[in-house]
Amino acid sequence: MEIVILLIPIALILTGIAFWAFFWSVKTGQFDDLDAPAHSILYDDDEELIPEDARLSAEEKATAQALEKVAEQDNKPARDA
Repeated sequence: MEIVILLIPIALILTGIAFWAFFWSVKTGQFDDLDAPAHSILYDDDEELIPEDARLSAEEKATAQALEKVAEQDNKPARDA
């Protein structure tokens, strides 16, 4: 019977913490948009996760490298003969 004297205050403290956490989450906007997370699974985000270089084919990479080399050569100062 003496344990009830200890359990009742512990239960009241835990209940108070639960109420505080609930009202804090409502105040900070945790429950504002409940539909968006459910719909986010439908969007295709795979392209954003792949680096841009990985999306290019081998031919496109070679073309990009060739264009970079030409741009570098154009930017070099001409030698005086």
